[in-house]
Amino acid sequence: MAHLDDLIATDIQAYLQAQESKSYLRFITCGSVDDGKSTLIGRLLYDSKLIYEDQLASIEKDSKKSGTQGDKMDLALLVDGLAAEREQGITIDVAYRFFSTDKRKFIVADTPGHVQYTRNMATGASTADVAILLIDARYGVQEQTRRHAYIASLLGIRHVVVAINKMDLNGFDQSVYNDIEVDFRKFAKDLDFKDIICVPISALDGDNVIQRSDRSGWYQGPTLLSYLENVDVEAKSLEAPFRLPVQWVNRPNLDFRGFSGTIAAGVINQGDEIIVTPSGKRSHVKEIVTFDGNKKTAREDMAVTLTLEDEIDISRGDMICRTDAPAEQADQFQANIIWMDESKLFPGRQYMLKTTNSNTPARVTTLKHRIDINDFSEVAAKTLELNEIGVVNLSLSKPIAFDPYKDNRHTGAFILIDRQTNATVGAGMLNFALRRSQNVVWQDMATDKTARAGQKGQKPVLLWFTGLSGSGKSTIANLVDKQLQAIGKHTYTLDGDNVRHGLNRDLGFTKADRIENIRRIGEVSKLMLDAGLITMAAFISPYRAERDSIREMLAGDEFIEIFVDTPLEVAESRDVKGLYARARAGEIKNFTGIDSEYQPPKNAEITVNTVDSSAEEAAKMIVDYLLDNAYLETQSKNFSDGGGI
Repeated sequence: MAHLDDLIATDIQAYLQAQESKSYLRFITCGSVDDGKSTLIGRLLYDSKLIYEDQLASIEKDSKKSGTQGDKMDLALLVDGLAAEREQGITIDVAYRFFSTDKRKFIVADTPGHVQYTRNMATGASTADVAILLIDARYGVQEQTRRHAYIASLLGIRHVVVAINKMDLNGFDQSVYNDIEVDFRKFAKDLDFKDIICVPISALDGDNVIQRSDRSGWYQGPTLLSYLENVDVEAKSLEAPFRLPVQWVNRPNLDFRGFSGTIAAGVINQGDEIIVTPSGKRSHVKEIVTFDGNKKTAREDMAVTLTLEDEIDISRGDMICRTDAPAEQADQFQANIIWMDESKLFPGRQYMLKTTNSNTPARVTTLKHRIDINDFSEVAAKTLELNEIGVVNLSLSKPIAFDPYKDNRHTGAFILIDRQTNATVGAGMLNFALRRSQNVVWQDMATDKTARAGQKGQKPVLLWFTGLSGSGKSTIANLVDKQLQAIGKHTYTLDGDNVRHGLNRDLGFTKADRIENIRRIGEVSKLMLDAGLITMAAFISPYRAERDSIREMLAGDEFIEIFVDTPLEVAESRDVKGLYARARAGEIKNFTGIDSEYQPPKNAEITVNTVDSSAEEAAKMIVDYLLDNAYLETQSKNFSDGGGI
């Protein structure tokens, strides 16, 4: 091994203590496809003598079968572990490897270069301190080089090594090296890198990786490993304010109550005064409990359990801070987002926002702009597609404790999760809280929803009619409204066409506009229920996610989904407005059922088949449902047979 030590033979305990005291450095390799990232890591492992003999024999065998280096051993196979990676000669997943030298221990993430796997690169970069950005000397700075450099900067990496690889293929020509260095530094001048170092290397042959190469006598800088061993990345993190996101309330018995998590920043000492957000409760640290016993002091990245002098209420999702620098709280933010899903980002759609220790429903209220990674210009956009980066405004359902990402990469980071598929669709960085979130607070009213509903003798509920255009939603909703009015109930009907004459007249029929249309109707419906009304909403509302998000805005029994189930051919035959004919002729774009999808409900409370039932029968079935489930507190004598209508 590169750090063989006499202590291994003479004093194994001293050797192990020496290894334990070494600092860690996390770094990634990134860059465009085929620039040599996996080969470079393989070279570092090979030259550090960290490959076991059986592993080496296996790589030599696999090099003959699926290697790309002819008679030479293909070192990239050390980290390209997936069968698909070896077959295609590319990196797909993020491969993590450990190695160490006399000076330091390292965790390296080999990230893929292909555009379609950019999300994997972002995952690897999120915990790295240094980025090794490889550039093929034959091709220079590519679009993916710029994208990875921008993402590295965005994710808080401040130290970059530009490894200009495959210099052996041009005889280590200094002019090639100089041109690439000038080109990259010009591109990166506005990125937030603390230092950039350019190293001419051959990952395949090992030039300037661990040992200085005789083939580049003109290069006077450090070797790649020398830089990694000496770069200072620890000082700032220990000076940061203390943050412990509470992951678990540890209560094994009645005599112990501790609060467990991994320290996200700073240092905590026994006896320090702490404050808990969001409650604002204060106490002092009684004990710092770890797997290795109690400590007097704990620092960033340590898993700890804190016990306190006082019995205060703390739960998962809270943040423990020192009182000299508590975390901020807000529910609206400006943020950067890297979009990581094939499905587009749509403002208005509700996602789940996950931070270090909490999950909160959230919406992108505004997509301010998309960022062109070639020149960092701001491009107007309505959506973000896979691998695109944008600046957005976020609105959360409740305040969270946070730090701006530039100050703390742990407490300022988040991911967005699709509520339907549970897939991670975006990764983001909180820039700052929006001032309006601090100025706007909920005003309590003397009269509440319960009082308004009691006055009207009814239980407020939202009847959400969904189905294709021409299915009969508005007709049935109107009949339900009439029946309820006839027995003295207080109602209101929101109709898809009517609201587009006023509230939503600025919206079109793109997917983004449809999502915003339903979001606004959901907010209006919530106000209607707060007024104590029984509300009918008749909208195509083609996307399941938006209907579900409105359900979640309300109390559990306040949302009744009514699927007006009408086959497309039947709805089209009722085309009284001529819309289907115009859509078929191409005169109307994004028309549901023709060139825009409709997602039927999976578990609607009521399903109406308008082929087998008349509109009057459907309306009666819905009103009977309200009656049977105690939404109507008073009844009319002739109600059950529709009398008086």
